Amino acid sequence: MKKILLWALLLGTAWAQTTPPAAAPKTTYVLAGKLFDATSENVREGVVIVVEGERIKQVGSAAEIKVPAGANVIDLSRATVLPGLIDCHTHLGSRADRYDPINNFKETPFTAGFAAVLNARKTLEAGFTSVRDVGSPPFLAVDLRNAINSGYLVGPRIVASGPGISITGGHGDLNNFSPETSVTLFPAERDYGIADGAEEIRHTIRAQVKYGVDVIKILATGGVLSRGDSPGAPQYTLEELKAAAETAHMAGRRIAAHAHGAQGIQWSILAGIDSIEHASLIDDEGIRLAKEHGTYLDMDIYNDDYILNEAPKFGLEQENIDKEKMVGRLQRENFQKAVKAGVKMAFGTDAGVYPHGDNARQFFYMVKFGMTPAQAIRTATYNSADLIDRLKDVGTIEAGKYADIIAVNADPLADVRALENVSFVMKGGVVYKNVR
Repeated sequence: MKKILLWALLLGTAWAQTTPPAAAPKTTYVLAGKLFDATSENVREGVVIVVEGERIKQVGSAAEIKVPAGANVIDLSRATVLPGLIDCHTHLGSRADRYDPINNFKETPFTAGFAAVLNARKTLEAGFTSVRDVGSPPFLAVDLRNAINSGYLVGPRIVASGPGISITGGHGDLNNFSPETSVTLFPAERDYGIADGAEEIRHTIRAQVKYGVDVIKILATGGVLSRGDSPGAPQYTLEELKAAAETAHMAGRRIAAHAHGAQGIQWSILAGIDSIEHASLIDDEGIRLAKEHGTYLDMDIYNDDYILNEAPKFGLEQENIDKEKMVGRLQRENFQKAVKAGVKMAFGTDAGVYPHGDNARQFFYMVKFGMTPAQAIRTATYNSADLIDRLKDVGTIEAGKYADIIAVNADPLADVRALENVSFVMKGGVVYKNVR
């Protein structure tokens, strides 16, 4: 026994002597001409950001931080530098040229997977270094998140949901087709997305958590792009929504509610749900409740243009066009009311309804309907990081956070459309785009 222990000690010593020491993290100095760090609405000039490995080590003025001779330097001294942007409402597996319902029968889940790989890269190169995917086949967003985190694929950091949870015949179901079709497309676990009553909702959420989701999405009202339902109509009761919120929070997950209609919005807030997606027909009471409860509104006020002008070319049916005409204008007016009331706002675009990579087009509409450029940018940085529970890592440019840094050549505080042309993207200390 003593000989075995001696040999083990000698082998361990030899291994320790032959294993090379870990390489020191690479240090990069980013020279920012103007810096909007999103900790406030202010801009600083002449700033140096020290990046060590994948995180920010230090942020200070050029007078405070001396760049050593021979250091690795990224010169953004003629640009405006910002934190990586965050979109809290995306569907990375969806394509904006797929509105004809026949595609549900022609395409396999692999089609969505191929799209997701391309869309993830487009999103990152557009300056969105983090996204929340709030609805994809089970469990595409989880697998995509893992593949990106492992370095196998290129894309943003993903907060992943499973399918949106729907009542039978609701916004997340496949309506107005034959019963045989439904049986074919909703196998075991009812596709992890159809749940009626509190107990089925609890089971479905637990099943989704089992397969690795970060966030739960529940469909509280009807929708625009579904068949046979009304966007304003509630589809879950207050008691069912309370069960959903409680189960998600018990599992350490946040929960988002798709809700267009005023009643469904109010019930979702009262149930304790963390964010209201779309919020198109929110009324004064809903705005009051959102402010009182600190609930985020995540209002996709850009894509109305695409749905009405482009989507009909790709098979969008007249029923859906009519529903969008009904909610689109009201959603923008209610966004303006909510901003004026001081409700917490996140940045969510419903990417996938329009082409991925165009996410930043929404900033223009946020400014048009009541925000300053600085406020709009903070919805896509600080606020959205707070909503997705990642503020300790992303959302601002501060020491200790991931080096998720973007730059634009024009001044987005003078014209927020500058963010539609991001020239530099760094995620976790790695440069993915540099076209200055």
